[in-house]
Formats: sequence, C-alpha cells, structure tokens
Amino acid sequence: MLLFNTLSRKKEKFVPINPDGKTVGMYVCGPTVYWYQHIGNLRSYIFADVLKRTLKYFGYNVQHVMNVTDVGHLTSDEDSGEDKMEKAAKRENKTASEIANYYLRIFKDDFKKLNIIEPNIWCHATKHIEEQIELIKKIEEKGFTYKTSDGIYFDTSKLENYGKLTGQNLNELQAGKRIDMKEKKNATDFALWKFSENPGARQQEWKSPWGIGFPGWHVECSAMSMKYLGEQFDIHTGGIDHIPVHHTNEIAQSEAVTEKIPARYWMHGEFLIFKGKKVSKSAGGLYTISELEKQNFNPLSFRYLVLSAHYRSPLDFSLENLANAQNSYNRLKTIIPELKNDNKMNKDCLEEFENAIADDLDTPKAIAVMWKLLRDENANGKIKTIEKMDQIFGLDLLEKREIKIPRNVQELMKQRQQAREKKDFKKADELRDEIEKLGFGVKDNKIC
Repeated sequence: MLLFNTLSRKKEKFVPINPDGKTVGMYVCGPTVYWYQHIGNLRSYIFADVLKRTLKYFGYNVQHVMNVTDVGHLTSDEDSGEDKMEKAAKRENKTASEIANYYLRIFKDDFKKLNIIEPNIWCHATKHIEEQIELIKKIEEKGFTYKTSDGIYFDTSKLENYGKLTGQNLNELQAGKRIDMKEKKNATDFALWKFSENPGARQQEWKSPWGIGFPGWHVECSAMSMKYLGEQFDIHTGGIDHIPVHHTNEIAQSEAVTEKIPARYWMHGEFLIFKGKKVSKSAGGLYTISELEKQNFNPLSFRYLVLSAHYRSPLDFSLENLANAQNSYNRLKTIIPELKNDNKMNKDCLEEFENAIADDLDTPKAIAVMWKLLRDENANGKIKTIEKMDQIFGLDLLEKREIKIPRNVQELMKQRQQAREKKDFKKADELRDEIEKLGFGVKDNKIC
C-alpha cells in the first residue's frame, strides 16, 4: 500500500510502527466547533474516512482519534484576534459550552449523512487542559519558550529544521511572513499559553504556572495525540491549509519534547474549488450539507462527487457538477438492484480495484473500475464485487431505499406517459433517454 507523505513529498510504502504489523494509530485534525462545517471542510473528513476504510479493508486495526477544538483557536492564525468560541458565545448569547455542544452535534449528524465512520475517540481541548499545561512545562524545561506580556511563546529559532513539513527552512519562512511582530522574537514563533487580558471576563480560562489564561491552538493536538496514540504514531491527516502553520507548529512542539516527529506519515487533502478559488465566504460555494439537502441533493451524491477526484487534486464544485454526480449516483442505485446475484466474486475486477485504492487512494480510478464491471454484459460476480468495493466507497450501493424523484423528472415522466397514450413512441423514446441521463430508469407497463 502506497501513501503520499507530505513530509517526504513522495509516495511511500505504508509500514505500521506497531511491531504487530496490524495496529495503526491515526490522528485526524477535527473541527473548531464555533459554527457549521461547510462542504470544503467535509471533503477533508471524507478523504480521512476513505483512508480509514482502506486500512480496515486491508486488515489493519485502526485506532482513530479526532480532536474537537472548543477553546484557543483565535480569529487569526498569528495568535491575535478574539477566540472563536468566545466570539460565537457572545454572538448567540450562549455559553461557550452550549455553542460547542450544538455545533458538534450538527457535525456528527453530517458524518452520519455522509457515511463517515466516527473516530474511536473524540477528544475535546477543554477536557485536556491539564495535559496541555504539562506539555508546555516540558517544552519550557527543554528551553524552547519565552514570556511576553500576552503569553508564553515557542522559540522556533531553537529547533533545527523548523518548517520541514513545508519544504522550507526557517529563514525562508521568516521572509514569507509579514505580520505584526509585537514582542515576538521570530515571525514564526507561536503561542503555547495566552494570558487573559482581564481575568474573569472570559468564559474559558484556567490557572497555570504562568498565570490565568488558555492554551494556544496548536498545543492541544500534540498533548492529546501523545495521550491516546503515544509519542509517535502512524498517520496524521488534515487539509493542506494545516501544513504551513498548524501542523508545522504541532511537529515543532512535539519534537522539542520527544525528539521525534509525532507522526510517520502526514497526509493532506486538497481544497474544494468554487469558480477557481478555494471555497470560502469571499469566493462563494460555502454550502452546508443541510443547505444542499434543501435543494434536493442527497448527501451521498456529494460523497460520490468527492470520490470522483483524487484527494490530492483540487475539486471543482458547482451545483451543476453536484447534479451530474447525483445523476451518476442515482443511476448506480437504479442499476445495481436489478442485477442478479450469482454468489461469485469477479477476482480480476476486484484486483484492479484494490490496486487503484492501494496506490495512494486513487478513488477516481476505483470508480471507473466499478463502472467498467457494470457495463460488461459478460462479467460475472457483479453484486458480490460491488458489495466488497462499497466497503471503501461507503455509498450504500446495495442498500435499498426510497429515492426522492425530482420535480423535473416527474414532469418528464408525465410527458412521456402522455406520449405513449397518444402512441407517439418516438417522442416517448426521446423522453426516456432524457430521464435516463438524469439517473433514473423507466419500466413500462403494456398499453392495451
């Protein structure tokens, strides 16, 4: 099995750290639960889910840990601005805990809709303050910290090869940073602990050896991954936006204490693109799954769209592209139930599928293999083989359930029935072709 490692910038053969050769530790950067997760965020979790399903498919026992950031993530990655949780609590006139619980529940609902398998452990930053303080103390003992008027900072100049995940050295990173230095020694230095400006004013603050305050954003992942997966584990995933700051700093603070890079394989998913730009408030395309459902889109159609592109390639999102994906998905859900189960496995097709998935999760190729099998009139073992494939796709391909027929399809069906009643079979055939292009099959009853 080959996986692309951001750290080495190449595909590498996957070899687990655990001596048993079967147990895999996997840490996935989770949500900051101050607002809804949009479809760009969710693409990263579908990628991680495919990775997890693939590992399980090939016989690995996956210990999957995901953090929940419910404190410490400021509105700027440069350790400035307001805490996102505190800001949301003010906006909605709720407690930070109520905000976290509400948006995490929505996030978990989206997981169910998208068939994403939940992690073995959800770890909340606010429930691991003690572990974060202990880690900061160890970093301090190693001589990597300094104090400013607003917090305790990590001195990146003291760590050899800081920035290795980006492929740049410290000087290059410093030159690329154009931020307000304030009391920082280096532009890339980052907060481990932030002091409360007015103790008692924040909802979330704790006592520490350095004063009342709260942890920096990056320290939670190091502290919690160490607790649940050890000083070094197998795989760490996230979006490519985590590479230059969050994951770079996570490596730095862990390596300062353990002299080990926390994960052996670092894997990152590319952006969802809308009109040539990353999906965002300014660029547009910032839909939630619930908003897409209101427009008659099945969440698994979005999953299908995500699988149609490689996780390391930008995915061009539009409602038109999603509609095309839904049409293809509906065709699968129409065709597969009509197949006869011969209780055979198509070994050649399955081998081709497994080779694609084992080559850095090549889901577009794997989907093409499935369609080739379906279109081959002489192929056997279709049901059993597709059932096996769906262990990774997670598309519920063999699950029978009612599909809501869109209004435009209903209208075409009505027009076709009228054409048949008038015995205008040419028109009826044209309408049937149009309906099938939209992903729906047509069965006719005999007209007497």
